[in-house]
Amino acid sequence: MDTLTGIPRRYLHDTVADHLRALIRSGDIAPGSRLPEVELAERFGISRTPLREAIKILATEGLLELLPNRGARVALISPRDLAEMVEVVGGLEAMAAEAAVTRLTAPDLDAIRADHHAMLAAYAARDAGQFFRLNRAIHEAIVAASGNATLIRLYTSLSTRLNPFRYRAALAEADWRHAVEDHNAILSLLEHRNGPALATLLRAHVRGKAEAIAAEFGVGAS
Repeated sequence: MDTLTGIPRRYLHDTVADHLRALIRSGDIAPGSRLPEVELAERFGISRTPLREAIKILATEGLLELLPNRGARVALISPRDLAEMVEVVGGLEAMAAEAAVTRLTAPDLDAIRADHHAMLAAYAARDAGQFFRLNRAIHEAIVAASGNATLIRLYTSLSTRLNPFRYRAALAEADWRHAVEDHNAILSLLEHRNGPALATLLRAHVRGKAEAIAAEFGVGAS
């Protein structure tokens, strides 16, 4: 249940912004799509005033574009911004990997392994939503295991903009297979605590999504 009633008024727009940010980040509201204000206000159990205040917050973060007299839509990314963001996110994941292999606890690794096997089941069922959710969870778990608060903060900020594209781009059969092969290798390198090899693989793995994102969403279109 998403209703946000009962939250103090002065905090409401920030809470609404958090919920909207999560919906955009997960891809529940797709890149380039208009924001359904009436539907969201009803879903959250609020008036449109705090919703519009939250929209302004997300617009300043670059997650939403304000459309004159037409509400807002989830922002697209220009080709140049996409290339730069992919490069930086790949670099952050690579840095996180080298730290994570030395800090990863047995329960951390067990959780990643469980998500990996669940992701394989989603792949077998061709359940794209579940596949992408678990894929994202694995990447985020590796970053979190780095223990580097500054890195995690930067990664979260950038991935909030990139992930709706990164995890919603359509996959051809070869792309599905390649992603699974990469993740099999990622798990093996984590288990063997091979930080340098894992860093190299993650950087290439993230870079490999740029072309699919551009083809799927036509980034840079008006």
